[in-house]
Amino acid sequence: RHGCQTIIASRSLERVSEASKKLVAATGQRCLPLSLDVRQPQTIMAAVEKALKEFERIDILINNAAGNFLCPASALSFNGFKTVMDIDTNGTFNTCKVLFEKCFRDHGGVIVNITATVGYRGQALQVHAGAAKAAIDAMTRHLAVEWGPSNIRVNSLAPGPIMGTEGFRLLGGEMAEKASYFEMIPLHRAGNKTEIAHSALYLASPLSSYMTGTTLVVDGGSWLTSPNNFSALLDVWAAGAKTNQ
Repeated sequence: RHGCQTIIASRSLERVSEASKKLVAATGQRCLPLSLDVRQPQTIMAAVEKALKEFERIDILINNAAGNFLCPASALSFNGFKTVMDIDTNGTFNTCKVLFEKCFRDHGGVIVNITATVGYRGQALQVHAGAAKAAIDAMTRHLAVEWGPSNIRVNSLAPGPIMGTEGFRLLGGEMAEKASYFEMIPLHRAGNKTEIAHSALYLASPLSSYMTGTTLVVDGGSWLTSPNNFSALLDVWAAGAKTNQ
């Protein structure tokens, strides 16, 4: 809608192909669906090479791959922690490095890393995601310093509770809504997907041309006031574990 031709990539080519059709129909812009796994740099390289055959260049990278679930640290497996770090943190670095080498080093670009506020304080049942996202925010600052002279801007976007998303469902959003926890947020509500889209658009566009190395928090003030409700979160975790058995 704002003039970009897009590339969307995921492990599931079927899912991004379906999404691509919807985007083309809604905007009239080209949208190329590709398959990759952010944990495997060679798949990122192959996808970028395919993209560059279709488009002359790539100017913007949005890192949005993530894995998360509620789990007490005492019940979290070694592999569970490693998997989240591999997808979120390692995956973000892998994609940034490939795009830097193949595109951005030569002509500049913009990187937006989608993170979260769970690493800003001790958050119950989120040690894996908090550690991974905090590492990405640090990476954002380091890359902004190193790559700024190449005219590459690197920023993070940290959403709060956003209705209508998989994360909202998995991380207890429906429980919080029923229990009126959103009344404790300064803006007294959860966010919506359009608000995050507009925030990503801001960071990717010339409107933020003098911003780099920072994190834009879009959460209605949630992380400042939301309580750690251990018992309620444990109930959500237990219900999810029972469903998965």
